[in-house]
Amino acid sequence: MDYSNKTKTGYGYLRVAAAVPRVNVADVDFNLKNILEMIGKAHEQGVDLIVFPELSITGYTCGDLFHNSTLLHEAEDALRRISDETSGTNMAVVVGAPVMRGNELFNCAVFIHNGKIKGYVPKTYLPNYKEFYEKRWFRSGRPAPEEGKFGNNLVFSMGDASIAVEVCEDLWVPIPPSTNTALRGANVIVNLSASNELIGKHANLMRLIQQQSKSCIAAYVYASAGYGESSTDLVFGGNAIIAENGNILCEGDRFSREPQLQVMDIDIEALNNERRVSTSFMDCRDMASEPCEPVSTMFDIYSDPYFCCMELQELELLHPVKRMPFVPTDKDDLDSRCEEIISIQALGLMRRLEHTHINHLVVGISGGLDSTLALLVAVEAFDRLGWDRSNIWGITMPGFGTTDRTHDNAITLMQSLGVSMREISIVPAVEQHFKDLEHDKNVHDVTYENSQARERTQILMDYANKVNALVLGTGDLSEIALGWCTYNGDHMSMYNVNGSIPKTLVRHLVRWMAGKAAASGDKTTSDTLLDVLDTPISPELTPAENGEIKQKTEDLVGPYELHDFFLYNMIRHNFGPRKIFLLAQKAFAGNYDDETIKKWLTTFTRRFFNQQFKRSCSVDGPKVGSVSLSPRGDWRMPSDASSALWLKECEALNKPLESYEDTDDEGLPF
Repeated sequence: MDYSNKTKTGYGYLRVAAAVPRVNVADVDFNLKNILEMIGKAHEQGVDLIVFPELSITGYTCGDLFHNSTLLHEAEDALRRISDETSGTNMAVVVGAPVMRGNELFNCAVFIHNGKIKGYVPKTYLPNYKEFYEKRWFRSGRPAPEEGKFGNNLVFSMGDASIAVEVCEDLWVPIPPSTNTALRGANVIVNLSASNELIGKHANLMRLIQQQSKSCIAAYVYASAGYGESSTDLVFGGNAIIAENGNILCEGDRFSREPQLQVMDIDIEALNNERRVSTSFMDCRDMASEPCEPVSTMFDIYSDPYFCCMELQELELLHPVKRMPFVPTDKDDLDSRCEEIISIQALGLMRRLEHTHINHLVVGISGGLDSTLALLVAVEAFDRLGWDRSNIWGITMPGFGTTDRTHDNAITLMQSLGVSMREISIVPAVEQHFKDLEHDKNVHDVTYENSQARERTQILMDYANKVNALVLGTGDLSEIALGWCTYNGDHMSMYNVNGSIPKTLVRHLVRWMAGKAAASGDKTTSDTLLDVLDTPISPELTPAENGEIKQKTEDLVGPYELHDFFLYNMIRHNFGPRKIFLLAQKAFAGNYDDETIKKWLTTFTRRFFNQQFKRSCSVDGPKVGSVSLSPRGDWRMPSDASSALWLKECEALNKPLESYEDTDDEGLPF
């Protein structure tokens, strides 16, 4: 099966490979044979662009043999052979070779596509210090005249991918050539290198690649010379590294005798979307003075905007996809992230309290995750300010659906943390409200549920007036995205520390705080937090059954791990439903089938658009991560924006499911 188009069709991916062949110094026939073998293997895997190391045709360590015409003519012939052998493959090959121009010799990256040499990119910065003395043989590409296919500012177009080339040392200078070519449109940078190994050098190299790909908002494909280069004075370990926008996607094994081929799909759509959002990047582009000459490879990428029902197994996407994009997978990173987030939340709250000259807080405590996190942040803020925790008023307000488990956890947590506590039942007030509205309390509809939420908010606001306090909000980013809150109920507060924390991350923050409490010897708080984590997420607005929670949020609105995944990819990368569905298929393979993913993706899309009016008047709160829906900062969208285009894309994912009736979106509009 030909995978080369399938990886790109309608999804914006380009399949690239970093290749490290085995070489013999100055043995062009041997090197050519190995290069062609690796090209063949790459073609079998559907690679669109393969990159080989610096001077891989001859070997980097030829020394003064670079002056010899026999070697140079053989290198020229090898380039023609590669062109002939790759004709009809629709694959681009970038290979390193010495290239003669008149009486000058250049260390070049040669760009070959479909049987034709499209361009020669000479190395700009020639190292001539310590173990390097390249100026002995080569001329810098910097002063060389740029004529047609020869120059260090060439950009090769492959559909939406624009590829620029730099060679080894070019990456290590203060202003790499790729900086300029990226500003002129290149979103894929390839580097052909022959960097020898030294203690600590590899770590520096990785940082350089990450930084350059991040600052250029580009992919970076790096291939460096390996086994077979002369070991007279140096050792070349062989690096095959592919990065994207600051993230290392894959890397090969150094110090291997065997050839290496690292293959990865890079997300061109994500890079282009990111550039459109980054006004600073575009400003830098406008100020750049050096032009780039685009050279097209005439690579025709089939694109059908509604071709989106391909099976994941058929697509074989090679790009990594995080199932929980808001949550680090490494435990040390997660612990560090949790500590930093709690500090951001606490510092934001501290500043708001000091600015308003208010040293009291009121927090509604339900025994659920969000209110628990808000209370923990409040305690952290008061401790840092040196204020008495008793100035925090935790109010639990049991209603028709409150269970003993959540009630007891709320009481125990407030007691163990040493905050002031009040219990105010909302049942009498809500029953009176039902009488006033002439509403049957046995009808558990939106009026029944939202009356309770608004009564709780009224109690919090009025009690805050009584004790001269601020009402601390508890709603998280996931609920805000879905509009899963009661307008002018739990939707409202005076400051919300959870507003940019997604539900999947809330869990880890509470768990981290439980560990912190346990480490300090506070077993009661730790045990209570762990039980809160084990409690099903619920607004508890409908009566319980046999003392157990009946109304489970994720049964009604969908799994939060899916919604957080959809949210991240829609807001952070600006993907549409087609792309998000593809990524979700890979991320949740074995956990959710396609129909389930499509069902909740449709729900997310509809709710996200229809509930914008709640976000348009959301309260202040600190931004924590790269995704935020604050109407004053990251997300500005009209409340009456149409969802038609996005829902049309959702409908095209498959035929409508007869068993699926999405009523929850309209069921709780306010």
